[in-house]
Amino acid sequence: MAQEDDHLRHLTAANALSPDYRVRAGTWDGGRWLAVNWIDGVPLWRALALARGPEGDRASVRPWLAGIARTWTEHLALMHAAGWAHADVQPTNTLVTPGGHAAVIDYALACGPDDVHRRVPYRGALTHTTAPEVATAVLATPADTHVQAQPAADIWSLGASLFWCWTGHRPVAYDDDLDRLDKLAVIAKGTTTTLRDVRPWPFPEFEGAITACLAPRPADRPTAKELTAAW
Repeated sequence: MAQEDDHLRHLTAANALSPDYRVRAGTWDGGRWLAVNWIDGVPLWRALALARGPEGDRASVRPWLAGIARTWTEHLALMHAAGWAHADVQPTNTLVTPGGHAAVIDYALACGPDDVHRRVPYRGALTHTTAPEVATAVLATPADTHVQAQPAADIWSLGASLFWCWTGHRPVAYDDDLDRLDKLAVIAKGTTTTLRDVRPWPFPEFEGAITACLAPRPADRPTAKELTAAW
């Protein structure tokens, strides 16, 4: 909680986060507390329930999906321009508002340009949306070693989250019975399920952007700024 409060302060100072998001923080007899602005929205998985079925194949859904993706990348673009990676881009950390905009929450694991005072080393976040290069670094280092996430890893996680919540399938196939390190080893190979094989209905522009986000090499992925203009 203290780490997230530090991150919120730095992100706000860098104009990468609205000053209205962090409300207050402090301590009490039982520990620490942090208050942030309430966001009226639902997690991405729930929001995209209609789009996952064939009934989502309608003209009104396409701009709605694109609007969610565009506003999501707008948030990330601000962070990336300031030298930060959110480092925990995933469906439960993205709320969709009634107006169809994405709101990003939970900055506890964010990686900034200067992490010398970091309290907890970053070792990846939700396994299913961990970028291949982060998975590789986690597997190659001791458990107490900090792995610095870069903006390109957020882009892979963004594509993975949209893939998962739109198709109902995780982008990397592996058995649920595997332990985390074995799952990361599969992700580290950089191979993903072909989107057109599991999509609920065709949406070429959306599919193309998601596929670009899931490029195995970080340098081959679009930036958040480029995606904002593409959705």
